[in-house]
Amino acid sequence: MLRTVTLFTAILFWSTAEAATVMITGASRGIGLEFTKRYAEQGWDVIATARSPEDDEKLQALAADNSNIRIETLDVTDHTGVDALADKLSGTAIDVLINNAGISGGRNTQEFGNIDFSVFNDVMNINVLGPLKVTEAFLEHVGASDQKKIINISSSEGRLSLVRGARQPFYRASKSALNMVMKNVSIHPLVQEQGIIIGILTPGFVDTDFTAGLPKQMMIDVETSVSRSMAMIEKYDLEMSGKYFANTGEEMTW
Repeated sequence: MLRTVTLFTAILFWSTAEAATVMITGASRGIGLEFTKRYAEQGWDVIATARSPEDDEKLQALAADNSNIRIETLDVTDHTGVDALADKLSGTAIDVLINNAGISGGRNTQEFGNIDFSVFNDVMNINVLGPLKVTEAFLEHVGASDQKKIINISSSEGRLSLVRGARQPFYRASKSALNMVMKNVSIHPLVQEQGIIIGILTPGFVDTDFTAGLPKQMMIDVETSVSRSMAMIEKYDLEMSGKYFANTGEEMTW
């Protein structure tokens, strides 16, 4: 009888326990879209954000097939809009916040001798200030969760130790800056007092529209990238907070 009651209690707890929640920026394409798909398949509640989600057919179709996907409009450079969404989601605990939205700035705009300096601000606003603002605005939501993780999608292109050829200085600078900004965030009292984990993660050289036109020999597919990244996100703990990892588990030098 005791065993029956215990089993019933376990089933009741499992059936009533709330699903974990993940929020993803830049969820309409590439690894952001794959993160959305995979977390939804695993039963998470997914808050998928994009600048113009009404135009994103793949994201809309994914949400139509998965009732646990909630689409929200979010431009990470619109700080008023970021605050508005944070207010709208007040009271929602976010276990994992993935700062994924980013741009490369294009290759032709960054060629030394013919640089389009106006593009630099766009790259930095989206790739650095955007994640910083989203992190600040949603800190309370993450702090109220069980897992308390903020994961920032960086790139090996931000590693000074790997710079050989001269290419994409805007994008490279933005990822180096993102790493530094999030290292600082990870040791701030507002973050440490709440036990929030700040992850800095490179997804690998992934075959998406983001890398269109580049040699594919060394690329991995988006499914492999996200599988590895999700495994690393699950592993992230407080001892790893503020550290920079490849999604294969290797701690990266800067």
